[in-house]
Amino acid sequence: MREATFIKQNKPRWEEFEKIVGQPKAQPDKLAELFIQITDDLSFANTQYPKSRTTQYLNALASKIHLEIYKNKKEEKSRFVTFWKYELPLILHEVRKPLLYSFIIFMIAGMIGAVSVSHDDTFVRLILGDGYVNMTLENIKNGNPTQVYSESGPLEMFLMITQNNILVSFKVFVYGFFASIGTGFYLFYNGLMVGTFLMFFYQESELAQALPVIMLHGTVELTSIVIAAAAGFTMGNSILFPGTYSRLASFKMGALKGLKIVIGLVPFFILAGFIESFITRYAFMHWGFKTFIIGASALLMVYYFIVYPILLKRNEDLHTTGIS
Repeated sequence: MREATFIKQNKPRWEEFEKIVGQPKAQPDKLAELFIQITDDLSFANTQYPKSRTTQYLNALASKIHLEIYKNKKEEKSRFVTFWKYELPLILHEVRKPLLYSFIIFMIAGMIGAVSVSHDDTFVRLILGDGYVNMTLENIKNGNPTQVYSESGPLEMFLMITQNNILVSFKVFVYGFFASIGTGFYLFYNGLMVGTFLMFFYQESELAQALPVIMLHGTVELTSIVIAAAAGFTMGNSILFPGTYSRLASFKMGALKGLKIVIGLVPFFILAGFIESFITRYAFMHWGFKTFIIGASALLMVYYFIVYPILLKRNEDLHTTGIS
């Protein structure tokens, strides 16, 4: 069967499926029936038109229905559980390419910052400011290069830092509205600051002491900023590359995905703020504690934002194939 004929015969039914899936309280039995029909169509499309947009569309529609089935399971206690266990990880799997781009931009910016400082002594002051550089030099002179993390009360510092980090994540996301360019620039600047910061400590022969202290909270914080940028790119790319959807419809979907990612980052920014305010101040704690906190933080971020979405999507695909 020609693809155009296949689409013409089934398009009205697919559109009807989309309406049902979009209903606030779709019946689980009805969803299961839809899922079987859609996976039949998807199986046929995979065989006949494996690389076509029709196959991609059906795969996305099957994923939506499958997600709705999960959401309506009797054992599911709340929308909160569904969001963290299924919805957010599946979105993260969809945006894995923007996430990779974000990571690459951040790393390149960091390297540029480090190289710039190594070749120009004034660059560090240009990026970090004279006040911060002078304060850090004084702290180094006093024997505690990261003393800045213990100069305020822990609760006051926690509230201030957490609020700032969440604001930064929303900024880097919202700037994606400007065709992803705003997000790219904001992410690049943050990476530039980190590279400049680390090279500054290296030049002062304090990197070995400062880096583990910074990464106590930086492991979660910096990773979350990169993920927030992926949310911004998701929204921006939905404007640039609407695919088979209208530009407005594509933007709405991209913006919603990005917003869910940023909202999902809030607990992680709270965690980073807690570590920075209550733990990082103990700069001279035993290296074993530092290693444990950094390692546990890295494991948490890599598993939840990368590994778990892949495993969840793989299980979903296996389930889809099994039914079809």
